Amino acid sequence: MSFLKNKSILVTGGAGFVGTNLIRALLPLGCHISATFNRRLPRIVDSGIDFVRGDLTDRNFCRNAVKGIDYVFMCAANSSGASVMEEKPLTHVTPNVIMNSLMLEAAYEAGVKKFLFISSTTVYPLSDSPVKECDLLTAPVFDKYFCVAWMKIFSEKLCEMYAKKIKKPMPVIIIRSGNLYGPEDDFEWETSHALPALMRRAVERHDPLVIWGDGREVKDLIYIDDFIDGMLLAMEKIQDFDIINVASGEPTSLRNALNWILRYADYEDANVEYDLSKPQMMPWRMVDISKAKEVLGFQPKVSLAEGIKRTIDWYKKKK
Repeated sequence: MSFLKNKSILVTGGAGFVGTNLIRALLPLGCHISATFNRRLPRIVDSGIDFVRGDLTDRNFCRNAVKGIDYVFMCAANSSGASVMEEKPLTHVTPNVIMNSLMLEAAYEAGVKKFLFISSTTVYPLSDSPVKECDLLTAPVFDKYFCVAWMKIFSEKLCEMYAKKIKKPMPVIIIRSGNLYGPEDDFEWETSHALPALMRRAVERHDPLVIWGDGREVKDLIYIDDFIDGMLLAMEKIQDFDIINVASGEPTSLRNALNWILRYADYEDANVEYDLSKPQMMPWRMVDISKAKEVLGFQPKVSLAEGIKRTIDWYKKKK
């Protein structure tokens, strides 16, 4: 990643899950790192990072944050788990649309060389085959994802405007991510996703250990280090506008993931109960990563078993 040496990098959401892990990967690369944070405090203490506190829904803050910046990694997002998506789906819409709009505007005005936006595979319709980048809008999005999916789709179209629809375009890369997990993930009950919630219940030895739904949901789970590798490869190798799936390419059920979680949490005798009354999301999602392999040379390295082991080890130490 020598292309980043001596470059000025902005990581928005620098205190979040993706931002924290991205900053750790950037630190040894010889770049100048700035990072924004808001309510959550930064998890890394290092003199090589210029942390700036503020609200990305404030136009002036966005403009100040991008001054002198070469590359922007847009990691900031208002996100949550299945419960919030079920009960308050609009939670994700307004703040994300505003911050994405203002950051693209500010980056463009500042002459940023390249902007990377993290989207998600919620933008794809329900499909019984691995979804490809070209599958956007080939059918309606999954209904429970309607609000978050269309927020992401609109944000992607904003990215395309700045990259393709104006006279002096700004290169923008869109990464559609699989289901991320790993160290620094959100383990809070109200906002966590399925995997960290299961890990916490197993480490805390809940009895019964309750699973939301029947556990047969199929997801594409990608370890955070692999995702960060994909982001960095995309920033290095894509020079104008493109959209890339960055996922594991290996679908797995929550029941299969739970087996590894119980093993590495030393709780294989857990009394597991499946609660069908709880919110359930898309029944299956498989992701085609052939474009990432071909264009980026991307190859996930961390297996599900190893990734779960590393994450549980980290959580135990943190706890």
